[in-house]
Amino acid sequence: MSTELAQEKGFEDEKSVPEKSSRILVVDEKDLQGTSLDDDDSVQYVRGEPVIRTGKDVSRFAVDIRDDGDEALTFRSMFLGTIFAALGAALCQIYLFKPVQMSVSTVFLLLITYTAGNAWATFLPTRNAVEGTRFAFLASVLHFVNPGPFSLKEHAVASLVASTAAGGSSSVMNFAVQRLYYDTKVEATTAILATFSTACFGYGLVGLLRPLTVYPSEMVYWANLPTVSIFQALHFNTSTNHKRVKLFWIAFTAMFVYEIIPAYIFPLLNGVSVFCLASQKAPQHIVDIFTNLFGGTNGNEGLGLLSLSFDWQYIGSTYMSLPLIQQANSWIGYFFCYIAIMAIYYSNTWNSLDFPMLSTSIFSSNGSIYRQSAVFGTHFVLNETALEEVGLPALTGSNAWTSLTANLSIGGLVAHVIFFWGPYAVDSFKLAYRKTQPDPHYQAMRKYQEAPWWWYAILLVLSFLAGLIVVFKGQTTLPWWSYIVALLLGAFVTPFSTLLYARMGNGIATNQLMKMVAGAVNPGRPVANLYFSMWSHDVVSTSIGLAQDLKIGQYLKIPPRVMFLTQIWGALLGAAVNYVVMISVVTAQREILLSPTGTNVWSGQTPQRLNSAAVTWSLAKQLYGFHGPYWIIPLSLLIGMIPTFIQYLIHRRWPKIGPVQVDTVMLPIIYMYSAWMSVGVNSTITSSIIVGLVSQLWLRQRHPGWYKEYNYILGGALDGGAQVMIFVLSFAVFGASGIERPFPSWGGNPGVGNVDYCNGNGALD
Repeated sequence: MSTELAQEKGFEDEKSVPEKSSRILVVDEKDLQGTSLDDDDSVQYVRGEPVIRTGKDVSRFAVDIRDDGDEALTFRSMFLGTIFAALGAALCQIYLFKPVQMSVSTVFLLLITYTAGNAWATFLPTRNAVEGTRFAFLASVLHFVNPGPFSLKEHAVASLVASTAAGGSSSVMNFAVQRLYYDTKVEATTAILATFSTACFGYGLVGLLRPLTVYPSEMVYWANLPTVSIFQALHFNTSTNHKRVKLFWIAFTAMFVYEIIPAYIFPLLNGVSVFCLASQKAPQHIVDIFTNLFGGTNGNEGLGLLSLSFDWQYIGSTYMSLPLIQQANSWIGYFFCYIAIMAIYYSNTWNSLDFPMLSTSIFSSNGSIYRQSAVFGTHFVLNETALEEVGLPALTGSNAWTSLTANLSIGGLVAHVIFFWGPYAVDSFKLAYRKTQPDPHYQAMRKYQEAPWWWYAILLVLSFLAGLIVVFKGQTTLPWWSYIVALLLGAFVTPFSTLLYARMGNGIATNQLMKMVAGAVNPGRPVANLYFSMWSHDVVSTSIGLAQDLKIGQYLKIPPRVMFLTQIWGALLGAAVNYVVMISVVTAQREILLSPTGTNVWSGQTPQRLNSAAVTWSLAKQLYGFHGPYWIIPLSLLIGMIPTFIQYLIHRRWPKIGPVQVDTVMLPIIYMYSAWMSVGVNSTITSSIIVGLVSQLWLRQRHPGWYKEYNYILGGALDGGAQVMIFVLSFAVFGASGIERPFPSWGGNPGVGNVDYCNGNGALD
């Protein structure tokens, strides 16, 4: 059956379409006369076709309710999941040390698992091969190894193990910070218990929050829909699979071969800027300005305005799945980001001209790297006398702006959830308690044994005890009571962040709030602040990832108890692989990771950001108090709530202004993207926007059939090809294994200066 797309996204649907329509139509948002996410249950039709505009529409029309009752937990599913979990976790950790932060494509993991699973089912013997022969006694063994055709649920379990592992672990990055900045090699026992504690506490919490964050129809997790669509397309429409799988492998192979060109041979392709190329003979002060505004191929070089990137590893397929309305909020943020960072720097706000325009490092007042070891000593506790001698640390203007917008985002998020989504949250818990949640997928799951709430409660207790052991026995300098405060803070923020991510497809970085509180309760203790932020923020980030996977399980009818085991195994396996890869990269690339700018291959921006926040917030009174240079940053937490409250009042009076639905303007997302280019490689922004417009505006509306069949598979294949090549190059030539083999210099790979030829700010020195 032909299925087209609707307002946001559309996916395979064979059984859920009502009698009055055989198709779901793609329409432009401007054609809709719809209402907000919280409006009534009525389905909107355009020219007689149902339009997918809300989570309820997704559950009814876009995701098939079919359940074949096949096995989910098998030896094959867990074996394949474990193998690809190791690959996904390794890729994830490598990208945390890259100048652009990218996630491992779930669609890529899904499709490569599908190929391996089908090969397993085809080439390994089944019980039928020995039944009726003298080897019949081996039938049960063969069935255990190869139970037959690779089913949807086996496929889902294997993919979820892999994707959970590929989500990353912030606890491992804490260990990287301690190795880089505090010369501390965390003991294996501390690492194991800390990663178990951070991973599983979030999972225990999300299990208790399932009635709010998983069961309801509006909890869509929009990034899940490509994954669910492909699962159901591959297993429910087998006659049409050949072309999809063929496209996947063609695109995967082509991108795998191509990626070596922009990543290694011809890195200029990552940021072609006409302005940079045209400024070769311009006066030096013009070159400096052009570098700050138009440069962006190297780490922390500039804002990359209007640069075009042809390097898919940094573009990615994210904008091939997010609906235009979500993307539009981020584009508004980009617009303000260019203006704000340039204005802050050239107006010398926060003495910005004394430091690089973009950097997450902390500096002394003279512009040199701050000597934090002299201030905090070998016990990682503030020495007041040394602080008077060395002076206070300083942030770059862009780094301070990032902290300010992060707090604006958090304030706006809390206000948005309370004002716009508060009644919905109360209703969700009432429906779950009465078991009357109307979502058809939730109702279809009731035939399976639920993972009881006390399983999750026990997991919370075990995670709490593991963390407590780390606090008492590890090198954390964190008091036990502060550890408890961290967990309570994370548990408080989790519902707000998860609701936003589930409903809008975008999250808000709430770790800034954690760092503020850490500085308040642990003054003068940067390492303690690292661990406080780790436990409080990991609760949030882990909960979002695991709630997202639980929703996939609900859509695909994976038994809840199988999901419980699958996610715990994936989280722990991923943390172990993350730790091994982290040690390898930090050991081999230590000097580059400590550099304020890094290179176009490696960057220490993530550990630098963690350390900078830990140090500066440990001096909260001096830096962020009313007499400190950054007093506005903590205050912006409250300031961020005010515009959202005003927006709510406007929405009450005028729900729609012109073509804009007032409650679809997500101020927290706009705030967050208003500092998006404050670090890293920024030459990819324009290309990412173009990809989003081509996919969501042109393909989705002009070629809906092709979009439905191939858009997500193409994106996953391109991500997978690029990421696997980067994995190979990282250890073969980029130095992750300790030996770097740079490509010879030529015009497309200049040996000196920035790759895009924007060589201001001393790039040629």
